[in-house]
Amino acid sequence: MTLTIQSVSKRFGPITALEDVSLEAADGEFLTVLGPSGSGKTTLLRVLAGLERPERGRVLLDGGDFLALGPRARRIGLVFQHYALFRHMTVAGNIAFGLKVRPARFRPARSQIAARVESLLALTRIEHLAGRHPARLSGGERQRVALARALAVEPRLLLLDEPFGALDAKVRKELRGELRRICEAAGATTILVTHDQEEAMALADRVVILNSGRVEQVGTPGELDRDPASPFVFEFLSECNRAPCQLVGGLARLGGVATPTLGGIRADGEAVVLFRPHETVLEANANAPGLPVRVIGISGRGAVRMVECAADGERFLAEMPPLEATRFGIGQGVRLTARRVMVEAASPLRALST
Repeated sequence: MTLTIQSVSKRFGPITALEDVSLEAADGEFLTVLGPSGSGKTTLLRVLAGLERPERGRVLLDGGDFLALGPRARRIGLVFQHYALFRHMTVAGNIAFGLKVRPARFRPARSQIAARVESLLALTRIEHLAGRHPARLSGGERQRVALARALAVEPRLLLLDEPFGALDAKVRKELRGELRRICEAAGATTILVTHDQEEAMALADRVVILNSGRVEQVGTPGELDRDPASPFVFEFLSECNRAPCQLVGGLARLGGVATPTLGGIRADGEAVVLFRPHETVLEANANAPGLPVRVIGISGRGAVRMVECAADGERFLAEMPPLEATRFGIGQGVRLTARRVMVEAASPLRALST
């Protein structure tokens, strides 16, 4: 099953929610749609679910017109942030609901429904909860029930809209791997909408990044990290430092040190560059090449430390192992360089002292 979205646009009055969106999801693929609030993520999901109609564009499923089908005929499984479980039904009853309300000619036999519910209880590892009601479940358990209910109808397409949004950070992390395992076992093509970068990169075969209703980039997590298509993608996927620099011959001269640039070669001149904390290098020798900065803070725990530096009102973060961080102290003058930078724009920042 191949889902193809071609030049889809959707407006709400003067607001453009989607603008010329095109992408494709392969059979069994786990695709995540990532972007900030208002980027069009949920609107795209609602178009696929049949809850919104686009002004322009086509959606094809194996070449057939998907938009011509009503929501029920699309055979879609939906899981939203608020799971909307039926409070008066048990877990088993919630999972079976979508099968029991089918028209009589399409409704499986009771024994088949019972077998399907039993297999989904096992798949989602909630067999012991079959007789409970939603009020007696934790948030993580409710999420599993909602997912099992969505899978019960054997959907061709599974749509997940911020399914971990109501869970605390610890439970979210625990359930990520389970979600991927369950979706792979079910064999459904899955589209997950989220604004959580870590979640998207951990789960996806490919990630679609939306910005103001447009597709900024589509790629595997590795491709997005290695070769971001724009400053927006570079900055959205990770915290970034900013600094003014000089572009000379396709390289950024940051504190006099020539640094490789991402995003294509720009004309020589002043620019602002972005670089990530884990690609920021500090040299304890204050006479070494690089941007002169002063250490103003050290934080973190476990395997990572963040060394915060400042220069002329600009602040920078450098991520490093704990042992390396012991070379630096508060108030120490150091030199800063970057392994690579993304060119953002002509420089509006004040030049830093060199």
